[in-house]
Amino acid sequence: MSDVSNAIESVLHEDRKFPPSPEFAAHAHISSEKQYQDMWQRAKDDPAGFWGELALSELEWFKPFDKALEGTMPENKWFTGGRINVSYNCLDRHLKTWRKNKAAIIWEGEPGDTRTLTYQQLHHEVCKFARVLDKLGIKAGDRVTLYMPMIPELAIAMLACARVGATHSIIFGGFSADAITDRNHDAQSKLIVTADGGWRRGKEITLKDKVDASLEGGKSPSVEKVVVVRRTGSDVDMVEGRDLWWHDLMDNADADREATPLDSEHPLFILYTSGSTGKPKGVLHTTAGYLLGVTMTSRWVFDLKDEDTYWCTADIGWVTGHSYIVYGPLSNGATTMMYEGAPNWPDYGRFWDMIERHKVNIFYTAPTAIRAFVKWGDEWPQQHDLSSLRLLGTVGEPINPEAWMWYHRTIGGERCPVVDTWWQTETGGILISSLAGVTDEKPGYAAWPLPGVQPVLLTADGKEIAENEVEGLLAIKFPWPSIIRTTYGDHGRCRQTYFSNYKGYYFTGDGARRDAEGRYRIIGRVDDVINVSGHRFGTAEIENAINESEWVVESAVVGFPHDIKGQGIYAYVIAEKHVDDPDKARADILATVTKVIGPIAKPDKIQFVSGLPKTRSGKIMRRILRKVAENELNSLGDTSTLLDPAVVDEIKAGRV
Repeated sequence: MSDVSNAIESVLHEDRKFPPSPEFAAHAHISSEKQYQDMWQRAKDDPAGFWGELALSELEWFKPFDKALEGTMPENKWFTGGRINVSYNCLDRHLKTWRKNKAAIIWEGEPGDTRTLTYQQLHHEVCKFARVLDKLGIKAGDRVTLYMPMIPELAIAMLACARVGATHSIIFGGFSADAITDRNHDAQSKLIVTADGGWRRGKEITLKDKVDASLEGGKSPSVEKVVVVRRTGSDVDMVEGRDLWWHDLMDNADADREATPLDSEHPLFILYTSGSTGKPKGVLHTTAGYLLGVTMTSRWVFDLKDEDTYWCTADIGWVTGHSYIVYGPLSNGATTMMYEGAPNWPDYGRFWDMIERHKVNIFYTAPTAIRAFVKWGDEWPQQHDLSSLRLLGTVGEPINPEAWMWYHRTIGGERCPVVDTWWQTETGGILISSLAGVTDEKPGYAAWPLPGVQPVLLTADGKEIAENEVEGLLAIKFPWPSIIRTTYGDHGRCRQTYFSNYKGYYFTGDGARRDAEGRYRIIGRVDDVINVSGHRFGTAEIENAINESEWVVESAVVGFPHDIKGQGIYAYVIAEKHVDDPDKARADILATVTKVIGPIAKPDKIQFVSGLPKTRSGKIMRRILRKVAENELNSLGDTSTLLDPAVVDEIKAGRV
């Protein structure tokens, strides 16, 4: 093995392991490796039987299904012939138990206002808004756009749509008017539910004005009405005959509305993901399979208990919020938290203060947030009592081992398991994760496939790699209940994007490494692998090396055409402080990479930036960075999913 290969291997190889405590394992839903292996093998050998039994025991049906599974990917259908309703399963069935007076949602707004809704109160509000939808002429199968801040009314609107059978399309509240127009037009939405605005870092983020702009000149002709929640109290233009106030409609609505029995494959929601072509893809998930998937993964991965207060910090505008703030936790009868604003307002201790005040037990956030916490310093969490925490989780991107260790040590007090979850918008729920009561956790490794998930590593020509201690293309070889059903209005695009590369597999687009014991570590998107003079480097590995420099807070690397190497390495670096001497900083970064990996991995170009183009879920949109590195500045594709689109202009202007 060459010196370069040895250096790469030393970065990829992680020896530290953190087993669950006997006390935690004893009370976990999945409490031993044997139990996990038995479940996984049963699901592999008899998937229809495995999922069919869970569907009957864990969900309530108006009419039981005839067959658990029909067809193969991407034409598979789950629980055919059954009639069910997601809203009923998240609310009504809990009212028959002591949970009716349990907190369903604990909400906190950025200015500090709070609301708690019990299951009975949430049911009351959902039924009322379902009546509003009825009055507005919304029927089962109609599409409803939700463009809202992180307030309880967003969850209420979701559950009301599910109750009447309307398919919701949630658009993250940071998107532009053009993005709203594109999504409305594709979904042919009849109704938009929005708000005057919301709060972010002490400032109002206006929403209603963007909805107005998205409808100007008949750009969204399918939209008939707009319902507006009063959140900030700012003046907004209300178009007579089109715009209606939420509170006026709710004041006159009955609180008695039965849940509509729906076919198992009835479309529950559309969620748009960005693509390099500029046209967003409407990922469509259906009712019963999605609900069962998020119900079971919430319980298995987060080890949800009735006494837990659970907080996922995502925005509901992304799939993480759909699955693990609303539908998964509520189906389990859990207490789920929502927070409206930023983690650093009014200071860097906001999250830790909230955990202390609300006695949060389970905390699920993104590696990009964890790296920010590290930057802000240990003194902020150390000011607060975090002893209520019993389980931590990460989502959105691979977590680097250094951030994992900080999270485990500083936030978890070295007692909390850290579940590192891998999944996608298209998968509906978590597919690979460590299990808190079972796994000897290795920092940076998502670890094991959940029951019902059959991952494989493929070679570039589609051959399965049987051995361990290998890298390959990550694919899934059998459908699971919450798998994407289609891209809305264009099933051919679904087949082409996810199922055409390797026949018989769902291709994730990610590369992964499998260790000697079968744990999976996500390396990154396949196109995030850089081939330098015949040597393949995962972008995450180079970034981890760069990040060890004392100058660096965060980095992102991409490949660009190089006359000699084939591909060169272009690094975008957020510095710890203002860089007065760029040459000195670059020299230190190059020396650090040389030390950690080897000189072959040194970036050819380093650009200092104030931020990176990220989605709200924390993923870096590397295709934009690649386009800038390749000087293709006029073909950046869709940037509507970015948290801060303005950062792209800065990056373009500073290209080196």
